[in-house]
Amino acid sequence: MKRWLSGIGIGLAGLLAALLIAVGVLALLPPRTRPIGGPESIAEIRTMELGGFPQTVLLRGNDRRNPVLLYVHGGPGGGQLPLARHYSQRLEKYFLVVHWDQRGAGASAKGVDWDSLSLQRIVGDTCELAEKLGQGRKVFLIGHSWGSLVGVRAVQRRPDLFYAYVGTGQLVHRDRQEEISYNWVVDQARKAGDRQALAELAAIRPPYSKQADFGLQRRWLSRYHGDEFAVQRVREFLPAKLFGREYTMGTRLAYQANFDRSLQRLLADRLQVDLLSQVRRLEVPVFFFLGRQDYNTPTSLVEEWAARLRAPRVEIVWFENAGHFLAVEAPEEFQSRLVEKLLPLAGD
Repeated sequence: MKRWLSGIGIGLAGLLAALLIAVGVLALLPPRTRPIGGPESIAEIRTMELGGFPQTVLLRGNDRRNPVLLYVHGGPGGGQLPLARHYSQRLEKYFLVVHWDQRGAGASAKGVDWDSLSLQRIVGDTCELAEKLGQGRKVFLIGHSWGSLVGVRAVQRRPDLFYAYVGTGQLVHRDRQEEISYNWVVDQARKAGDRQALAELAAIRPPYSKQADFGLQRRWLSRYHGDEFAVQRVREFLPAKLFGREYTMGTRLAYQANFDRSLQRLLADRLQVDLLSQVRRLEVPVFFFLGRQDYNTPTSLVEEWAARLRAPRVEIVWFENAGHFLAVEAPEEFQSRLVEKLLPLAGD
C-alpha cells in the first residue's frame, strides 16, 4: 500500500514538474500570429512608436498593397490582438487589416506613463498610426465603443487620412446613455423579481462619477444580456482569448490590471461625451453598425445623432441578433457588411 501511495506521489510530482516546465516554456515564447500564404501577404506583429511611446500593432492581409482597415478597440484598455484574426479572415482578402493595442492596453502597457494617458493623446496616436500605415493611401477606420469616441475625434482632427468611418457600439452622449442603460437593466431585474440586482442598483444612480458605479451597473447589464447578447458566439472566442499566441504569458497575466487602470485613468474623458453638440459634421462617409440588442451604448441615441450629423454619407446598418460587440457576436455578417459598404469606396 505504501509503495502504491509512493508511486502516486511520484507520479503527481512528475506531472506537476511537467506542468511547471510547460508554463515556463510558454512564458518564454515570443508573440506570433498565424501566417498567411502568398507573395504579397503580411501576418506580422510589429512595434511602432506613436507619440514617442512604443506600441504593438498587428497587421494581417492577403495583399499588403490593399486598402488599410484600422480597428480601434474599446475599453479603454480592451486590447483585442488574440481575437482579431478570428473576426478578420474574410476582411484580410480585401484589406490590410490592422489591430492596435492602445497605450496602456494589452501588449502596449509595459513602461507606459500612466499620467500621460488621455483621450487627446490616444487620438493623436491614432492619427499618427493612420499616417504611417497609409503612406499616401487613405485608411478606413472602425471604432468600437470607447474606440468609437477615439475614432470620431481622429476623423474630425484629420479627415484627410481616412476613406470612411465605421462606428460600432457607438458612444454619443454619456449621461443620457447611462440613464437609458440603467433604466433598462432595472426594468429587466423587476420583471425577473431579482431582489439582489434591484438592491444593488438602487445604491447607484447615473450620471456616475466613479468607476465602481459603472462596473456595478455593467455587471448586471451583462447578466441580463444587454451588453453581449449572442452569448454562445462570445463563448466560442474564449480559447483564442485565453491561449492566442498574439500575447505572451506576461502580457496576458497583466492584462486585467492594465485594463482596470486604463478605465480609471481615462474616467474623466469618458464622463465628458456629448457628440450631439460637439460633433455636428464629419468630412468622410459615416456608417453606424448597430446591434439591435445593445443597451451598453443604446442605439436610440445613435439614431438621433445620425439624423442630425452632416457628412457625405450617413448610414445605419442593423444587426438584429447582436448587442454591443458585433465583431464577436456576428463575425460573418460583420465582415460581409464591411466589405459590402467599404470596398466600393476604395476606388472613389
